[in-house]
Amino acid sequence: MEVYSIDTGYFKLDGGAMYGVVPKKLWNKLNPSDENNLCTWAMRCLLVKDGDRIILFDTGMGAKQDEKFQAHFEPHGEGSLVASVIDAGFQPAEITDVFLTHLHFDHCGGALYKNKEGVVLPTFPRASYWTNKAHLESALTPNFREKASFLKENIVPLVEGGYMKYLDPEPGVHLTDNIVVDFYYGHTTAMMVPTITFPSGKKLIFPADLLPSASHTRMPYVMSYDINPLVTLSEKETFYEKILDEHTYLFFEHDKDHVLGQLIKNEKGRYAMKTGIDGLLSELV
Repeated sequence: MEVYSIDTGYFKLDGGAMYGVVPKKLWNKLNPSDENNLCTWAMRCLLVKDGDRIILFDTGMGAKQDEKFQAHFEPHGEGSLVASVIDAGFQPAEITDVFLTHLHFDHCGGALYKNKEGVVLPTFPRASYWTNKAHLESALTPNFREKASFLKENIVPLVEGGYMKYLDPEPGVHLTDNIVVDFYYGHTTAMMVPTITFPSGKKLIFPADLLPSASHTRMPYVMSYDINPLVTLSEKETFYEKILDEHTYLFFEHDKDHVLGQLIKNEKGRYAMKTGIDGLLSELV
């Protein structure tokens, strides 16, 4: 097995929305905002080679949206999805699977691109794109809270083109023999969280927006974007009980400073996140 961090750049989101009920006086110490109350976040994806399968987890927001849309989120940074995949040693046509944790634009937008003629095409033309039908239904008929995050132009071409494949939203479903998927319902309907187990016995979890950054470790730090924040709290608690293990690592999709973390308990017996271990990614295998 092989594992790579894929840099697709950064964007900005409102700090209050990202930290929910937590006062700005507290969260601003963790991720300082600009004059518009916007904080910088990564759009970091994960690439895993597992046998004959080369699997990309999420795709960032992509670049096919118009300037007005882009202006809302101020995408920036040198990283881009395709260039980062190539830097990892793979061509887009070699990707066999694109695993979409959920269909919010900053997680699936890069799955498609617009060519010079304005035609929208799959970025990874030979890949199967994975979701589940419960989540897809919620994305195609969104509630008012999520409507701005579910963009049909990111979703419908994959469905109509026959690229979408579906996992059953049941605990312990496998994507491969080494990758098991769990489903969460606080952030959005049936968000998929994969756990990769390496031959070393170490595990890497891609928690997506269940735990978007190390700064969301404390229990009350739940995003206002979540459709069921009390469910998120419950899921977070169960998740923590499961991952408090010296062999289990977390891969942060949105943390601008940290790629990896390990959940620990501090001297007060509270959950905390061990960071500064990004260099261990290639050693997990």
